[in-house]
Amino acid sequence: MEYSILLNLTLENIIFRINQMEKDKVTLKIPRPLYDKIRTVIEGSGFSSVNEFVVYVLRDLISTKDMDKKELSAEEIEAIRQRLKNLGYF
Repeated sequence: MEYSILLNLTLENIIFRINQMEKDKVTLKIPRPLYDKIRTVIEGSGFSSVNEFVVYVLRDLISTKDMDKKELSAEEIEAIRQRLKNLGYF
C-alpha cells in the first residue's frame, strides 16, 4: 500500500473517531462566576480542566446513589444540597 493511501486511511479514521466523540457528548452551560471559581479551585489539583473536574464530581455524585430508589431521604437531600453549595450553586 502506498504511503499516501495509508496516511489518507489514518486521517479518515481520526476524523471518524472525532465525529463519534462529538456525538457522545453534550454541552452543559454553567454561570461564568461558577466556572471561574472552579477553575481557581482546581489549580494544582491534578485536574486538567474544569470540564474534567465537573465530570468527575457528577459521576461521583451519581455513583453514590442507589439508582433503584424512588425517593431520597432527608439526609440524602441535605448531602446533595451541601455538595451543590460547595460547588457554588447555592
